[in-house]
Amino acid sequence: MSHIMHRSLRHTPPIAVGGSGITIRDSRGKSYLDASGGAAVSSLGHGHPDVIAAMHAQIDRLAYAHTSFFTTEVAEELATRLAFDAPGDLNHVYLVSGGSEAMETALKLARQYFVESGQPQRTVFIARRQSYHGNTLGALALGGNEFRRRPFAPLLMEVRRVSACYEYRNRAPQQTLADYTGILLAELEAEILAAGPENVIGFCAEPVVGATGGAIPPTPGYFKGVRALCDKYGMLFIADEVMCGMGRTGTLYAIEQENVLPDLVTLAKGLGAGYQPIGAVLAREHVVLRIRDGSGAFQHGHTYIGHPVAAAAALTVQRIIQRDCLLGAVTVRGAHFRRMLKEAFGNHPHVGDIRGRGLFWAMELVKERDSKQPFAPELKLHAKLKEAAMGCGLMVYPMGGTIDGEQGDHVLLAPPFITTEAELTEIVARLQEALARALA
Repeated sequence: MSHIMHRSLRHTPPIAVGGSGITIRDSRGKSYLDASGGAAVSSLGHGHPDVIAAMHAQIDRLAYAHTSFFTTEVAEELATRLAFDAPGDLNHVYLVSGGSEAMETALKLARQYFVESGQPQRTVFIARRQSYHGNTLGALALGGNEFRRRPFAPLLMEVRRVSACYEYRNRAPQQTLADYTGILLAELEAEILAAGPENVIGFCAEPVVGATGGAIPPTPGYFKGVRALCDKYGMLFIADEVMCGMGRTGTLYAIEQENVLPDLVTLAKGLGAGYQPIGAVLAREHVVLRIRDGSGAFQHGHTYIGHPVAAAAALTVQRIIQRDCLLGAVTVRGAHFRRMLKEAFGNHPHVGDIRGRGLFWAMELVKERDSKQPFAPELKLHAKLKEAAMGCGLMVYPMGGTIDGEQGDHVLLAPPFITTEAELTEIVARLQEALARALA
């Protein structure tokens, strides 16, 4: 009997005992192709010798130092690297232990910025439906994943919400992309005005929606419009890149592709590529200088922030991405992967949409293509697909509730950046078999 409280209290998952490249092996000797990087985490695959060596070297040097007493060379170097590679004046880095911590940090940093600006009445955040920003209470409140929110709703702060930028479902047949985008931005402005612009701290969104919606990219001009509204009403724009950032979509920061500069960016997952728990918040100059020149201290902290071994892993991951030209590989392999998915599933009667960027893709599953009718939620098609895929030796990341928290199914694919074209071909072949089994 396992004494771990697993994600399912009725099922103990296989025991992972080893990993190499894009493959994980369990205790029974079965191997699985990691086509989702876990949860879009393992960007360099498993067992990368350079990352492991860097972690060992840092442990030999210094395993831990509390940040109320010390900084460390490796944490300083990682922050310098992230700031140098970031767009604009995102020059300040706060290192944490994961995505939810990063979002909590961003929320508190944004609030303190306005308190120290003499605007303590600003208490309102605006976010989007069908978003996901983490599982701690502040991050869960901000997110729009209704399934995860519902049991804890009485504990969550109020967040105003607007429509997702979800072209496949929400753009009318005769509506142009520009008109659809304009309607979304008008809705956001109306929500700002309803809340009272003087009361709003900021707007938070994933540049490319991750787990809840399934690799949904923005429409052209959407985030430029968001930035303009934030500037117009003196709000902050928080870009949640926990899942889509750190090269996953083909640029190190996903928001770069929108030619927009957020005030705060949250990172995790691919930052350390799974070798250590780590996340970060990047902040622009005006945010940090306001606090530095005011109280002089950000009123926040965790025991393991700036952990030197985690920083060593993440710094080495960033160096490998640059050294091995992996952003280019993501773009090239991503184009191949898109083509393979379109060829294999483009005419499938139960695949309604194939979407994504770089090596971040999803397929939305439907009962009927023309009407986009979803499968009944009680069928739990996403769960059947995950089980079938594991049976085929394939790890994918399916989710239910794609449309509104209850209806809809999709499967997310986020293979490591090192995946070869031959391995992508095998992933698609196994996914075809798994989908056929799940639908049987």
